[in-house]
Amino acid sequence: MSTFGAPGTGVKIGKPNPPARGSFPLDHDAECQPLMKEYLKCLKSARGVNSPECRELSKGYLNCRMERGLMAPDEMKNLGYGEGQTVSDQKEEK
Repeated sequence: MSTFGAPGTGVKIGKPNPPARGSFPLDHDAECQPLMKEYLKCLKSARGVNSPECRELSKGYLNCRMERGLMAPDEMKNLGYGEGQTVSDQKEEK
């Protein structure tokens, strides 16, 4: 007879950790979906390598989410892109 999962077997269940940046609203109205699809298409054509072109698309997607209140506005360097500006800041400079 098996005692798997029985009380007192010493199995400890860990407490789940929340995401580092908290929860965020889903894009129910698909406002940023075209950008997301372009990014995924780019990743597929690059065979999973996050090329500079794909990174620009992902920045555009994140910017779309920030502009529509689907995530908190933040600098791209805090989102893993290294630059210290948001995409909208970069557009204004050009």
